[in-house]
Amino acid sequence: MSYDYDLFTIGAGSGGVRASRIAALTGAKVAIAEEFRTGGTCVIRGCVPKKFMVYASEYRKAFKDAKGFGYTIPEISYDHKAFITSLGSEVDRLSGIYARNLNNAGVELIHERAEIVDAHTIKLVKSGKTVTAERILVAVGGTPFVPGEFEGAEHCISSDQIFDVEELPKSIVIGGGGYIAVEFAHIFAGLGVETHLVYRGDTVLRGFDDDIRTAVHQGMVQAGVHVVTSAVFEKVSKTSDSDHQYKVELSNGHAIDADIVMGAFGRSPYTKGLGLENAGVELAANGSIKVDEWSKTNVPTIWAVGDVTDRVNLTPVAIREGHAFADTEFGGKPHHFDHDKIATAVFTQPPVGTVGLSEEQARAEHGEIDIYKSDFKPMKNALSGDQSRVLMKIVVRASDQVVLGCHIVGPDSPEIIQAVGIAVKMNATKQDFDNTCALHPSLAEELVTMRTKFVPT
Repeated sequence: MSYDYDLFTIGAGSGGVRASRIAALTGAKVAIAEEFRTGGTCVIRGCVPKKFMVYASEYRKAFKDAKGFGYTIPEISYDHKAFITSLGSEVDRLSGIYARNLNNAGVELIHERAEIVDAHTIKLVKSGKTVTAERILVAVGGTPFVPGEFEGAEHCISSDQIFDVEELPKSIVIGGGGYIAVEFAHIFAGLGVETHLVYRGDTVLRGFDDDIRTAVHQGMVQAGVHVVTSAVFEKVSKTSDSDHQYKVELSNGHAIDADIVMGAFGRSPYTKGLGLENAGVELAANGSIKVDEWSKTNVPTIWAVGDVTDRVNLTPVAIREGHAFADTEFGGKPHHFDHDKIATAVFTQPPVGTVGLSEEQARAEHGEIDIYKSDFKPMKNALSGDQSRVLMKIVVRASDQVVLGCHIVGPDSPEIIQAVGIAVKMNATKQDFDNTCALHPSLAEELVTMRTKFVPT
């Protein structure tokens, strides 16, 4: 049969763009449809603008710390509107680069929503046009999840909308305890905003190593975040109070007044209304697309990559999945991405860097393990007066001394863990770490100087 395209990609985020570009460079006829802007969650409303907000929020503390090193800092001021304008310009630039890269590769970029009609047919909603493709790739990512079981949920903004807030609020309430919630709690506290975080559990960052969770939780309190645990939103309502716009009533009987209420309850695969059922594509209970290790769905002509599959929801993972798909289907180089031992970070302040198994996962999967752990004050804090500490933890399989996981909370931990991730991915042993000479003075040297096993008391 003859089709309009060899590949039609729905979603111009990182995974979809990479797959489309690589496929087009092999000579395939490729189109990609995007209903919003090129760049997807990461570039437009996720990790990139969020990281810039992290940078902005760190300066207030940096000015304070500088006094310990002999600097006299005059009174400072912060213009949030000016920052948001600069941030928007950079996002526009990056989005434009994505579009240009697609064009340079010969990919046709279609600026409208696309929905699946059948295994080879796609409908462009705005124009009403129907096109066909030999292969269809779904890379639409995720969307913020806002539970509707509490009254006034419509008053909550999401992590997508937070970047559009031009006036810095005096106070904010954030619901949730995952990485998005804790990152934004640190951001707003760092910017001088009265910040409250409400979480249904007892310790934030469920799924991370327990020591990391405790360190981050304590770090938020130390940063001035008012953390409320074992509670959820019951009602959000507008107030007549001139100092606050909203009242948040909690399940524990307390209430918090704030200018902004932000829901950071996680993200859901963006599959609703996509027409996947028309082609018979199988979905999981949470709406994610079920795929095999080759990113192929149960329909032979349809693939999916990135957050919409809910495997490992990280931008670099989506890129690698998309590249592997294109190499396999168009480049004559079949391979699939290995999702094991992926280094990740949480940009709290100080940030988290982690790779491999947590202590709890390692015990469940491997039985006897050895733990090496160090908690110390970083050298810089001796003069700055900063009371925050560094936590480093190495999880080792007792039988062969292979390092199963490494976890860090401290300055530059994302940069450190990227390099450590190479060693962990290569199944380095604790002896390999011990045989590596330390780089002094540095935080990272602690990873190769820990010799004493941690024994719980």
